[in-house]
Amino acid sequence: MALTSGQLAKKCDVGVETLRFYEREGLLDKPARTGSNYRQYPVEAVERVQFIRRAQLLGFQLKDIKELLALRDDPDAGSGDVREKAVAKLADIDQRIKDLEAMKTELTRLVAACDGSGPAAECPIITAICEVRPG
Repeated sequence: MALTSGQLAKKCDVGVETLRFYEREGLLDKPARTGSNYRQYPVEAVERVQFIRRAQLLGFQLKDIKELLALRDDPDAGSGDVREKAVAKLADIDQRIKDLEAMKTELTRLVAACDGSGPAAECPIITAICEVRPG
């Protein structure tokens, strides 16, 4: 049984444009077409789209997801290869958390320095953003 774009999109809770985007990015195989040019996806596409969405929720970028899908589809690939990608993603997330914490600390300091009165051009937040810092 084949699914139209609308049916697949509904089953996966994504938009039809998302499916087309996944096709363009090589994450989803281009489907067969009917005589009237409608896309006809195999039912297995549901699992593939759901895999892509779940991987995105875990923080994987499309490039990473493409690699994970290739590993999943390669009978010679081992789970160690998948684990390596997950460990790298964890390191990336840890770094992003550190960066966000540093941003929060600095912005908290700037908000505390601004009493909310006076001209915007003289606001300590604006002044700090305008400062050129070496580095």
